[in-house]
Amino acid sequence: MARKTRTLISSPLEWQMRAAPVSHPIIPVLAERGGSQLRTPLPVVVVDTREQIPLSFRRFKGWFAGIETRALPLGDYSVAGMEDSCVVERKDLADLIHSFTGNRAVFVKRLRRMSQLPHGLLVITAPLSQIKSAYPYGRVSPNQVTQSLIAVLAGLRMPFVCTETHALGEEIVASYLYQTFLYDWLERNGHGRFLADDDL
Repeated sequence: MARKTRTLISSPLEWQMRAAPVSHPIIPVLAERGGSQLRTPLPVVVVDTREQIPLSFRRFKGWFAGIETRALPLGDYSVAGMEDSCVVERKDLADLIHSFTGNRAVFVKRLRRMSQLPHGLLVITAPLSQIKSAYPYGRVSPNQVTQSLIAVLAGLRMPFVCTETHALGEEIVASYLYQTFLYDWLERNGHGRFLADDDL
């Protein structure tokens, strides 16, 4: 009888990614010069009053000096004092589909305006695999929505990020706003646009 051999290392094709996000950090990033931490101010997040199911930033204690809710000229989220240069637009899957179909002209116009800003980001609180999968409602092609996203990236040079959950979307947006403010503060105060010597 032939003996079955067992491999010690399983094939990479058998490995599976298991989504288990760890808790957010105390502070997203620190700015240092010469190995010493800089004393930097905290940003104030601005949430647009028209956001239907707004992201919550309350759990990110120590990241922000405050949270304001008021009408923004563009986008859903920004930083106080940077409303004309830093904008985040957030979409869940249903809203993204509608934005690229029934409301396409308005949405594309908004994305064009955002692409003209120094800091613009489109955040989708749905995984890319779900965007590319058949939708249980309507006749919209997942390929149409996916290719529209790639056109936004390639044509408008507007970055987008997909997150698996609403909560992960909150952390990504919070971190983006925090870091955008920090880089801007460092540059305006003569520290250069990097977090640490010979680093990002």
